[in-house]
Amino acid sequence: MKKSHIIILIVIASLIAGLLIFSADFSTYDTIESAKNKQGKFVHLIAKIDKTQPIIYDPIKNPNFLSFYAIDSLGGRTKVVYHNSKPGDLDKSERIVLKGKMNAEYFDCKDILLKCPSKYKDNNKTLEKEIKNQTSTT
Repeated sequence: MKKSHIIILIVIASLIAGLLIFSADFSTYDTIESAKNKQGKFVHLIAKIDKTQPIIYDPIKNPNFLSFYAIDSLGGRTKVVYHNSKPGDLDKSERIVLKGKMNAEYFDCKDILLKCPSKYKDNNKTLEKEIKNQTSTT
């Protein structure tokens, strides 16, 4: 074989290996029940905070411990433990994405993404008022 053929094969093999490595991060969203069936595996959950239960966070005692209960869209409920500081607008967020692993007693969260559509609703209302004001003045 020519050297150019060998180099092309090596490049193709490395591209395939790279795609396989990065494809492991492409995951779908799970429910709490399906996450309980996948204990120890990394999953993503979409949920909302259970406002009937307290959010436990004491930055003086331990700034890297946050605990709360989450409910998914199917009604599944679990305790969530997050070993990092509390995100700023956690209480105001309507939906959250939790990334982590389900243990027997709780969801061990590694990352929290906040979803707050109210920010976008307010911007739409402001935009609508501006458009109405512009059309009424012309």
